[in-house]
Amino acid sequence: MCDPASIHVSVLLAECMELLRPRSGGLYVDCTLGLGGHTEGILQRSGPDGRVVGFDWDSSAQQKSRQRLASFGERLIPVRRNFAELAEGLDDLNICEVDGLLLDAGLSSLQLDLHEGRGFSFQRDEPLDMRMDNRRSVTAASILARADESELADILYYYGEERQARRIAAAIVTARKKEQLQTTRQLVEVVNAAVPRRFHPKRIHIATKTFQALRIAVNGELENLGIALDSGVRYMKPGARFCVISFHSLEDRLVKRKFRENPALEVITSRPVGASSEEVERNPRSRSARLRVAQKLEKREEKE
Repeated sequence: MCDPASIHVSVLLAECMELLRPRSGGLYVDCTLGLGGHTEGILQRSGPDGRVVGFDWDSSAQQKSRQRLASFGERLIPVRRNFAELAEGLDDLNICEVDGLLLDAGLSSLQLDLHEGRGFSFQRDEPLDMRMDNRRSVTAASILARADESELADILYYYGEERQARRIAAAIVTARKKEQLQTTRQLVEVVNAAVPRRFHPKRIHIATKTFQALRIAVNGELENLGIALDSGVRYMKPGARFCVISFHSLEDRLVKRKFRENPALEVITSRPVGASSEEVERNPRSRSARLRVAQKLEKREEKE
């Protein structure tokens, strides 16, 4: 069995620990348990008796993180729910207040690198699934098969910020008349042919934004993030901090707005914290990571 620590590098780990400030006896929530890297950091720094409730709706992630964190025993409380169900999960555990929350909105190496066959990456030819929770019915393939051209263009433009959304949507509709788009290879070929070479970006693959958009649509990522940002604040003790890592501008703008507009919060990071050059060299995926942090105010201090 793979060692989770060997296949996943937690982004901005030191910065998160410094800003979250885990302490002994504290109760924390990792909204995105993943392969357990951030949770491990919190458990180590909140020893000997700090606890972490770890949310993740991906069964593979749950299994591998439990393996990695087995030595912490009952200090880890895993919950197989999406972070949008934060309130339901904490209520089920009779938890009313927590000392801090952390949410990493990016994909883990589990989805990107391991051969899970879910089509998150176009580096291999896999089924166009993209579900983080296999209990969901909507897949990337089903969206590509059923959505009309206008709906597809909107998905690509709003969730992928893809400027060539209309071209790509039209090409998808044309291609699916000949054969169903079922694999990552098929989709990459359609996108590549749809966009004239002069419009191909220099730094990323031409299909990157299309894959991002479909993944967000399949999993309801932005809607879920908004729900988690609102509901998480209600469980924070005064002085507790909420640390959120995002990886693209859609997420970052949502976090920035939610933090600034919530009268119960004080924004700790006036600008998002990014990865150091040393971290980017070790882990190129950290280049786009942005960390924002807010702190729960005392009731009498809440902004008007």
